[in-house]
Amino acid sequence: MVRIRYRGVLFDLDGVLIDSTPAVARVWKKWAARHGLNPEEVVKRAHGRPSITTIRELLPLADAESENLIVERAEIEDIEGVVPLPGAQELLLALSPDCWTIVTSCTRPLAEVRLWAAELEIPEKMVTCSDVKNGKPHPEPYLKGAAALRVAAADCVVVEDAPAGIRSGKAAGARVIAVCTTASEHELRGAGADWIVGGCLDIGVEGGELVIAVK
Repeated sequence: MVRIRYRGVLFDLDGVLIDSTPAVARVWKKWAARHGLNPEEVVKRAHGRPSITTIRELLPLADAESENLIVERAEIEDIEGVVPLPGAQELLLALSPDCWTIVTSCTRPLAEVRLWAAELEIPEKMVTCSDVKNGKPHPEPYLKGAAALRVAAADCVVVEDAPAGIRSGKAAGARVIAVCTTASEHELRGAGADWIVGGCLDIGVEGGELVIAVK
């Protein structure tokens, strides 16, 4: 067990608090097939980053804004199987409401729809890709998340599942707990995670500290 002092906790959304994997995979596989791309490769590349970044990389000559709207609309409409991950709701309830928020690569409308579907609280100070110029792995998302809580990033703990998000948190100066819901332990360590746990069930709150069961 490891105890971690914190003033703020910044959660990624998909793969950390909610499981949207089936819906995400359905949408991106259909999009990939429409453009003659490898569906599995597209799904893996898209995870943890703004959709428009993936689109620009894969289709550099396309109208990225238009394609991004198509993907976002499909994701908003497909919420079948979007559920909270084990321990997520209990962990959020254990934290003081003013010391945590969500920092996600989703757009705000999509993040709100998925939180509603999973029956999780929508935090007032949530940071989405709608709020930043540079998405993960750039530090801007987590720097804005810390600023929203009015604490220094160095006093925050980021909870992430994707290498791009881990790199974003570390670049912002935060400490990062990685959860093994999406990527391998090897990938999580390679991205610079400070600690690795199985999921939210392995994170508790006690006396102003996070208590984690590390792998």
